[in-house]
Amino acid sequence: MDDRNFRDRDFLSTEEGFMFCVVGPYHPADRVISYLKYSPNQAGDWRRGEDRFKRVMRVYTISNLLETFDLLRNKAPQYLYYSTTYDVELTAVPRENVVTHFKPEEKLVGLIEGDQLDSLQGKVVDFVSLLSRLSGVPISAFGVTGSVLLDIHTPSFSDMDVTVYGVANSFAVKRALTELRWGSESNIKRFNEEKLAEWAASKMQNHPLNLAEAMRIYKRKWNMGTFDRTFFSVHPVKLEGELAEEYGDKMFIPDGVVTICAVVDDDRDSIFLPATYKVREVKMEEELQTRIEEVVTYEGIYDSLATKGEVIEARGKLEHVIDRVANKMYDRVLVGSLEGKGREFIKPRD
Repeated sequence: MDDRNFRDRDFLSTEEGFMFCVVGPYHPADRVISYLKYSPNQAGDWRRGEDRFKRVMRVYTISNLLETFDLLRNKAPQYLYYSTTYDVELTAVPRENVVTHFKPEEKLVGLIEGDQLDSLQGKVVDFVSLLSRLSGVPISAFGVTGSVLLDIHTPSFSDMDVTVYGVANSFAVKRALTELRWGSESNIKRFNEEKLAEWAASKMQNHPLNLAEAMRIYKRKWNMGTFDRTFFSVHPVKLEGELAEEYGDKMFIPDGVVTICAVVDDDRDSIFLPATYKVREVKMEEELQTRIEEVVTYEGIYDSLATKGEVIEARGKLEHVIDRVANKMYDRVLVGSLEGKGREFIKPRD
């Protein structure tokens, strides 16, 4: 069915009409780890022809994620999956239940070659073309995900969610956007005061952050803004040959919740999903004997927020990691766990 594996930010559909977004690069042999984002609903605001959909994952929070678990438990429990690797229940679609695998790079090619684009589709093509020129990354290394990928978008309110494939390409795009004088050289702009206030309020409501902390995190965000007054986000994705492991190479054993301060030793994987910060000089509130080597999160708000040498504070699930390939054991802190119930965080420190 596929000429490549499932990648982060791909989508898939099932025979029930559910639309799942793929999470990360690591999946069991017979399933695809993903979260339910859209569900058929004739009162929904997203539509494709006569079909309408409701956005089930309204905000990216643990409480909203758990709501999708409840929906599936009642309507389609076959999409719930207990992972012995992560020692947690996940939503993961059996590969035999995948009706359509939506690939962002293929959709973008279709838009570029299309001649009857709506205003949002045309804007996606213009935005990616500009990113390509600014970064030197070929257009073939980009894709478009989200509602535009699924053809259920509405130009008046839908966003542009773009993928960029490959480590070198991702850093080239990051460098281009970081060095860009936003708004003075192009239609790419930072949030205006109204949009920034809305963004900060949302983060404060859904995460354990105050206004100063939310604003500090926003200043680190290189991969979101507006293009010609439409919100955009850019999501780096590693290619298969760039992955250092496979699903099941490591086992994760939970051991409660901890709060730490640590120095970032390596931030190169903080732009991908999961965002990973290698750390050293770890100080922990709890009196435990640990060998914490990394802080990891699947929550997009906490990617790209600290660089090597900076200090972070983090609260999350302590996990003992058994690396079967390297034949070693170490610990990590997972931020954004189901057990944390939305009370976990990563914050840059002075």
